[in-house]
Formats: sequence, structure tokens, C-alpha cells
Amino acid sequence: MGPYAMQVMADFGTDVIKIESPDGDIMRHVGKNGGHAMGPIHLTLNRGKRLVALDLKKPEARDVLMKIIGGADAFVHAMRPKAIERLGLDYASVKATKPDIVYCGAYGYAADGPYGDEPAYDDMIQGLCGIADIASQLAGEPRFFPTVIADKVCGLTLAYALLAALLHKQRTGEGQQIEVPMFETMVQFLMVEHLGDCTFGRDHEIGYARVLSQLRKPHRTTDGYVCALPYNDKNWRDFFRIVDRPDLAADPRFSSQTARSQNYEVLYSLLGKILAEKSTGYWLEKLRAASIPVAPVLGLKALLDDQHLNAVGLFQTVQHPSEGQITAIRSPITFSATPAQMGKPAGTIGADTLDVLQGFGYSPSEIDGLVAKGAILSG
Repeated sequence: MGPYAMQVMADFGTDVIKIESPDGDIMRHVGKNGGHAMGPIHLTLNRGKRLVALDLKKPEARDVLMKIIGGADAFVHAMRPKAIERLGLDYASVKATKPDIVYCGAYGYAADGPYGDEPAYDDMIQGLCGIADIASQLAGEPRFFPTVIADKVCGLTLAYALLAALLHKQRTGEGQQIEVPMFETMVQFLMVEHLGDCTFGRDHEIGYARVLSQLRKPHRTTDGYVCALPYNDKNWRDFFRIVDRPDLAADPRFSSQTARSQNYEVLYSLLGKILAEKSTGYWLEKLRAASIPVAPVLGLKALLDDQHLNAVGLFQTVQHPSEGQITAIRSPITFSATPAQMGKPAGTIGADTLDVLQGFGYSPSEIDGLVAKGAILSG
């Protein structure tokens, strides 16, 4: 959550100083080259950051961090409220050093709630927020979404919350405390559509029927699968015309958005049967010609060769100083005046400790003393 948010900020030009323990962020140790603390997730999430290794259990390391905070606009952490307080890095303590700091806690749960100091990871939050349960309507048992969706959605939420607070600070000179709790963020995210009729009272049905239908899925064709979504009234009229089914066009169950929303199961069953009669290529040609939303089903490896993604240069080949040639993913956002930039490749543990500390006025002898005490690690 935190590293993803700050990678977004780094791509936007923010000077991000990432603080790690001497053992490094846990994601360094996952996947190929994880044994060398240079795993692929670390390389993806930590480009463009300056990496400092501090053992915050040592008071000398905490003093270093407070000095760094004193020169920063914002401080972001992903520790539980009581844990950060034990380190003397709670909002009150940090604000005493830097009164205008924007202080952001990336928590599992709102700190003042009964779950406030419980540990939280993506799996736990997916289970709590309803995602795993609604998946059971499709899979027959609760399932996690096959990506760390809570971490990433909450990371993006953290990034925009931080930007809003920094804009306020720029306008007023005032810092503030921000709390981004994963549980509440994901419930809000999920309930955009699934609050449904409970909007009008808790005794009503909950959930958005269309996306909970077992028949809402890629449809089999004669040679593969296709995602087809006639969406509005015109789309459906055109689809029924293309497949020569005037009877369906005239059917009152399918004549309006309201009617279709009450008959999704029948409609999607018919759609699946019709699509199964022709090839994927046939449907892509016919439906695109009528501006009906349609797409093929791509596997993960196929994304690397997709003509659109390659045309816009989403995947970049980068030369890493220790890992050789690696694939990086640029920011998908474009700006006409201030384009996002991929910074230097993610480094080893403590790669920038020496440079950062020197920039904050530490002398070589002071840095050597901190190394000797185990307070810092210089890569």
C-alpha cells in the first residue's frame, strides 16, 4: 500500500526518501532474485526513490529520521498506531519537530475503532470487506480476488489524499494528520454499486445484480472467448439486428435499461448462446463495426505483446546497474506540461543512506559512528 502510493508520487516528480530496516522491505525477498533482496516487486515499486536503511529500535536512528522529517513536506508510514507510537513517531511527536508536516498513517483500520490496532494485510481486508464473500456466488466458496486489490486501491487512495493535503498546505501553510484505513476504504470502494437498494433502507436487497450474475463472464466462441457488452438501448438494438433476432428486439424484457436490469439472467444466457455460434474474430469485427463494446480475453503474457500497449510504450526496457536488463511499467497517466518520469531503478538496501545523510549535514565521522552502532546501513 505505502510503496505503491509513493511510487506513484515518485513518478510525478516527488523526492521520496524510503526508510527501510537493515533487513529491507519484505517485498525485496519475493520472487526471482529475492534471495539477493532485489525481487521483482521491489524493482517495480521502488524506482525513483532514495533508499535509506535505519534500525529505528536504536535512538540514534530515530534521531536521524527526525532530522530527515524536519526537511520534508510529508511523512508517510504503514505501521499500526501503537507500534508507531512506541517508536516516538506518532503525529504529536513528529509535529513537535515539524509543525507544518503532512502526516499520513496507512492503517488497516481507523485508529479509533475497535479493530484499530489489529494487523491487516490484503487477504484479511478482502475477507472483511465483502470481496471474498461475493466471489462465493461465482466460485461456490469464498475466494480472494487474484491480485492484491486492497493494497493497490488503498495505495491509490493514499496518493490522492496526500496530494489533497499537500495542496492545502501549499495554499495555507498548514499541515495536518491523514488516516487512510484499508477496511473502510475497501468497503466504500465495493459499496459504490453493491449498496444497491439498501440506499433506501437496510431492509431492502443489497448487491448489484448484474455484476453478481454467474453469467456475467467472458463468453465462449467457436475458437476461444470474447468479452461482449451491449450496454445501452442502441447497443442492444444493433446487436439484435446483427444476429437477426427481431423477436428479441421486440421483447419487452429487453426493451429498456430498467427491463433488462430485471432480466439479466435470461439476457446473459441468450447472449452466451448466440456468441457461442461464431468465432472470436467474427464477433470482434461485427461488434466493433457497430460500436458495441467488445474485446478478446488476453492472458498475462499476451499483455507484453499487445499492440496497443506496445504502441503507447507502457512496458519499458531499463538497464539496472546490478540486475541487468529489466522490464519496467511506466505511469499510465499522461500530462501535456509535466509528464511523469521513471526515476532511477530501485537500489540495494541502504543504497542512498550515505548521500541522504550527507545532504542533511552529517559529517563522514558522524556517519561512520552511526554505522558502527548499527543505527544505519549504507549500501
